[in-house]
Amino acid sequence: MEEVRVFPLTCAVQNYAWGKVGLDSEVAKLVVGGDPLAVIEGDKPYAELWMGAHPKGDAQIKDNRITQTTLGQWIAHYPACLGSKVKDAFQGQLPFLFKVLSVNTALSIQAHPNKELAATLHAQFPEHYPDNNHKPEMAIALTRFQGLCGFRPVEEILGFLQAVPEFHALVGRDAAEELRSSVGDEVRTSQALKKCFSKMMSCEKKVFVDELNELVKRITEEGAAGKDTWSSNGDLLLRLHSQYPGDIGCFSIYFLNYVVLEPGQAMFLGANEPHAYIYGDCIECMACSDNTVRAGLTRKYIDVNTLCEMLNYKPASASSKIFPCVQDPADPCVTLYDPPVPDFTVMKIQVPASVKDYTVASVDSASILLVIEGDATATSAAAFSDVTMRRGSVLFVSANESVSLHVSSPSGMTLFRACSLL
Repeated sequence: MEEVRVFPLTCAVQNYAWGKVGLDSEVAKLVVGGDPLAVIEGDKPYAELWMGAHPKGDAQIKDNRITQTTLGQWIAHYPACLGSKVKDAFQGQLPFLFKVLSVNTALSIQAHPNKELAATLHAQFPEHYPDNNHKPEMAIALTRFQGLCGFRPVEEILGFLQAVPEFHALVGRDAAEELRSSVGDEVRTSQALKKCFSKMMSCEKKVFVDELNELVKRITEEGAAGKDTWSSNGDLLLRLHSQYPGDIGCFSIYFLNYVVLEPGQAMFLGANEPHAYIYGDCIECMACSDNTVRAGLTRKYIDVNTLCEMLNYKPASASSKIFPCVQDPADPCVTLYDPPVPDFTVMKIQVPASVKDYTVASVDSASILLVIEGDATATSAAAFSDVTMRRGSVLFVSANESVSLHVSSPSGMTLFRACSLL
């Protein structure tokens, strides 16, 4: 039934072990908000909510007038819903996967390949790299969100090489000296950084486990004696080691920026950018891919050589990793997070308490709406019946359709919207 072009979705939950547990998880809270009959198990992790048409988590359509049961099936029948530009540019596929993440323990040190490398990896190792697409992604904090992202300024890495002898031992004197003498020369710095990081990541297991144990022991003793372990990044090291004991990824904190996002702040992770999420809840949007190259803080398949070869070895400050958002000039309620890729754009829509009727404007792209806060009745010429919107509700909106919200909550509404603005 093509006439219904705006409809609610029931979205897939991923129970990965690193997720927050039970109703501590923002994902679980949104699920039960969107469906009061949903059962949340108190001892189970609720890590990710997938809003999209990815085959590993295709959203279910909550409208019994529609014969297709999943969003992916529906888009395959009615690809015009994507918008003509999006349909042509992305071969009739929804180009993005929209998510909510609730992170309790760190995710792996990882990066995502560009399109060229993705195609090569998929052809060679399809069991580890399931598709041939790139996977740029953006995280927007819902709660205070902590992560590692990109290589630190060289001065900071050199500081850790001096202050943390166990780290210096893994990198080695020659590579450390090469990094020190490269300062001021961008090309040499990048080469030296690659050498240092690769040297550490390819250390023999016994060597790095011994050094890691030595470091944990020293920091624990210094902390117990009341000493400040800040120069060794002690608190973060002990935290990661308690989650992944004996993992080489624990040492990556001396190479990568520790980034803290306050709610509403974002980071964009382009191809080959090393990163790891550590703790917190976020909205995430990405190209529709599952390709990840991992090399630490994980029990999954790791591919150290590929990771070390592909990374972007450009040192930069932690503050430079925060992605700037802009107010939509056409709508004061909309904040745009518009990354330098065509696959997706995210909008944060904040309807103030003073506004009781708000129109979600049409765009020339299919979009997915998620309610984070507030209640409304949604009407659309393409929906045929009203849709009750509350915290956790997810709505699919076909291209060039608008949605009118009659807001009933006294404090307004907060929604996020994903689409592709070509």
